[in-house]
This record gives sequence, C-alpha cells and structure tokens, in this order.
Amino acid sequence: MDGTKPTMESNAEETQDEGQESKGCFECCIKCLGGVPYASLVATILCFLGVSLFCGCGHVALTGTLTMLENHFSRITSDHATLAAVIQIFQYVIYGIASFFLVYAILLLGEGFYTTSAIKKELQSDFKTTICGRCITAFFMFLTYIFALVFIAIFCFTAIPVFLFFNMWNTCAAMRSPDSNITSIDSICVDVRQYGIIPLNATPGKACGATLTDICNTNEFYLSYHLYIVALAGAGATVIALIHYLMILAANWAYLKTAASTHDYQDIKTKDDQDLEAEARSKEGQNSSSYS
Repeated sequence: MDGTKPTMESNAEETQDEGQESKGCFECCIKCLGGVPYASLVATILCFLGVSLFCGCGHVALTGTLTMLENHFSRITSDHATLAAVIQIFQYVIYGIASFFLVYAILLLGEGFYTTSAIKKELQSDFKTTICGRCITAFFMFLTYIFALVFIAIFCFTAIPVFLFFNMWNTCAAMRSPDSNITSIDSICVDVRQYGIIPLNATPGKACGATLTDICNTNEFYLSYHLYIVALAGAGATVIALIHYLMILAANWAYLKTAASTHDYQDIKTKDDQDLEAEARSKEGQNSSSYS
C-alpha cells in the first residue's frame, strides 16, 4: 500500500504538468491568432488572386490576339509591326505589375501586423507608436489611393478587347443561328481596321461570311476571348482589394492617431495628478510641522 501512494502522486503530477503544458500551448495559439490582421490578410489574398489572373491571362490573351491578326487580318508584317511592338510593351508592363504588386501587397500586410501589434500594446497600456509609424501608414494610404485609380483605368482599358471580341462572337453566333433571316452570309463582315488596331490599308483587314465563322472557331479566338474576360475579372478583383486596403489603412491611421492623442492626454493627466498629490503631501507636512 505504501509503495502505490508515491506512484499515484507522481501520475497526478505528470497529468497536471501535461494539462498546464497543453493550456500553455492553447494560450500561445490564441495569442498568435489574435495578432493576425485578418482584414489585411483577406485583402492580400484577393490582391494576389486578382493580379495573378490579370497578368497571366492578359499576357496569353495578347499573344493569341496578335497570332489571330497575323493569320487572318494582316498578313503583311509591316502593317502590324506597330501593334506587335505595343503588345510586347504591354507584356513587359504586365511583368512589372505582377512583380510590383507582389511586393506591395506583402508590405501592406506587414503594415497590418504593425498596426495590430500597436493596438494590442495600447490595450495593455503600453502604447508606443511614433509619428513616423503614423506617417508610414498615411504614405501607404496615399499610394494605395493612386494605385486604385490606376487599376480602375486598367479595368476600363481591359473592357475594350472584351467588348470587341464579344461583338465578333455575337456576329458569328447570329450567322450560325437557324432563326436568323440572313439572305447572304457573305454580306456580314467584321472589319478590325475601323477600330484603329491596324492601318486602313492593311490586307485583308476584314473577314466575312464563312471565313468569319471559321475565325470564331479557332483556338486563338476562343481562348483569347475567355482569357480577356478572366483578366477583366482579375482587374476588378484587384480594384476591390485596393479599395479594401484603402479602408483598412484609413481606419488604422485614424485609430493610431486617436490612440496616440488619448495616450498623451492620459500621460498629462497622470502627471497633473502626481503634482497635485505631491503638493497635498507638502501641505500636510507643513501643517504637521506648524502644530508641533
């Protein structure tokens, strides 16, 4: 009986230690999860997704568009040399956009972690944010506002090829429809020269009838059309992400500014209370000395 008692006590101690260890791990996990800026994290994921869709699909769609023009609308290289150079420039710009926003989204996520940490310190009466930190938040807010305007322009620009391909798709669908009352299919044409994509003297410059239907059935047209739609959706998602970032940064900046003002007020109030307390003690000392 005496030999079993220490064993039971040791088992109880081990169980208690394991319980404390699991409780410590749980509290550590809760503390880590509490420091995650979930709003910034959601905006970062949306920004990554939108930029990836826009850049990847836009790059492939531009290549397919150039191939389609070379094969069906402009067979002379000199006629579309300018367009080819512009498309190549756009593709390089897409590379730059993808690289830049990858870094910028990570910086904004880091700013979210900084602000969340500052807010937690403020709640623990250990608020140590500086004017430099608030200026960084304001600077990111200004940049995000500019980039949001830029991507709104990109979104509108991306809608142009979607509109052109949509018209061409509808024309082909109308010719294939059994309900269409078309006397001569060859009279229906799509002339890309009128959009300013290629010069007016480009050969052939337009496609009519069965030739137009065959173009709509090519992989270049089908893939480019749908990739432009996905790229447009990606640009829209990026705009939403940047607006989301802008709201987060504005809220963070306002909160940091208010919290800093409140902290300064509390410091002044604490100092005044200490001065009043010291003054009261000195008066009590004087009164006690006068009575003695």
